[in-house]
Amino acid sequence: MSEFQSEEEFLKAYNPNDYDRLSLTTDILICSVSSEEEENYRKLSKKYFSILLVKRDDYPFKGKWCLPGGFVRIDEELEDAPKRILASETNLHNIYLEQLYTYGSLDRDPRMRVISTSYIALVDKNRLRDKLLPNASWFNVTLLEDEKKMNITLDNGEETISLVIKKTLREQTTDRYKYTIVKNDKLAFDHPLVIAAGLSRLRNKVNYTDIVFNMMPEYFTLGELQQVYEVILGKKLLDPAFRRIIANKVEKTTKVKTGEGHRPSALFRYKVTK
Repeated sequence: MSEFQSEEEFLKAYNPNDYDRLSLTTDILICSVSSEEEENYRKLSKKYFSILLVKRDDYPFKGKWCLPGGFVRIDEELEDAPKRILASETNLHNIYLEQLYTYGSLDRDPRMRVISTSYIALVDKNRLRDKLLPNASWFNVTLLEDEKKMNITLDNGEETISLVIKKTLREQTTDRYKYTIVKNDKLAFDHPLVIAAGLSRLRNKVNYTDIVFNMMPEYFTLGELQQVYEVILGKKLLDPAFRRIIANKVEKTTKVKTGEGHRPSALFRYKVTK
């Protein structure tokens, strides 16, 4: 039985110092697929999958790379925090973010007990209007994965980061995995886990959502769209399988792409359902 007779009596006696406290942060995984110009004009430009990292300029983990992130203010809505932090740490604005997972390991931050809500977004970095801050950099991602581990290599042209993540199946019926860091040489906190989970989540989402079109231009060829799917999924797609995936997601326009040394290609656009 409660010692209080009413809500008012409880609140009058309530002392917040009687309770343990923890801090709340947010970490943001920004992903992009971009092109590198192909010397052979008869071929499509090669696509690269990349993520955005920032270099820490303060302790803990000073000098190490991490995902954009920070503490949620006491007077701030949770969904507003990642937008503010992304702007202040990278100078990116108006990015659509989806909540990913919540991380709360006891030792994830050496300063205090910290719980983090992570977010993920897929953008076209070539179409971003904002100029990145000097401490932010895009890293190309190479991912090799099997049933037991993920080998992730991040490279920005000047620095290479190698990650090995162990996978343990949690639930056979839902295909959910627990991720454990085996190797991490340059990333702060538990951000390798956020990256691993985010990449897996993104690969699943491209099969049943339209998230991939967040980084496509208004008009594109089916070959360009197929390249984006393949670089995210990490595998080649047979044309019939790809056409089934995008059958109800795109519509053909009257526009064509010319001037690249081959037959004009029909241009498509994302089909907005009403």
